[in-house]
Amino acid sequence: MPEEDLVELKFRLYDGSDIGPFRYSPASTVAMLKERIVAEWPKDKKIAPKAANDVKLINAGKILENNKTVAQCKTPFGELPNGVITMHAVVQPSLAKAKTEKKVDEIPKKNICSCTIL
Repeated sequence: MPEEDLVELKFRLYDGSDIGPFRYSPASTVAMLKERIVAEWPKDKKIAPKAANDVKLINAGKILENNKTVAQCKTPFGELPNGVITMHAVVQPSLAKAKTEKKVDEIPKKNICSCTIL
């Protein structure tokens, strides 16, 4: 594949820092991008994804689906030729894990009512 066909992407994290830029084939899927993000995620961050499904990628205000390719996700307007495309990477743990963790943390609370008569 010719060098000029590759798409250069970087991923903006919640604190404003970036991962990348990296060059990808337009045929690469969003799922492949997420795997790379998890592998390259800085170890010193408090919030970190445990798996690729914990990462949501946002480009041009849209959450990208795992089965879409980079070519399908590119915004056709407003890009500079040979420019780097910035996508936002948001960590959002999967719902199934979040629900089980929540149940463990919740301890039944006793309702205590106290009245004072003066």
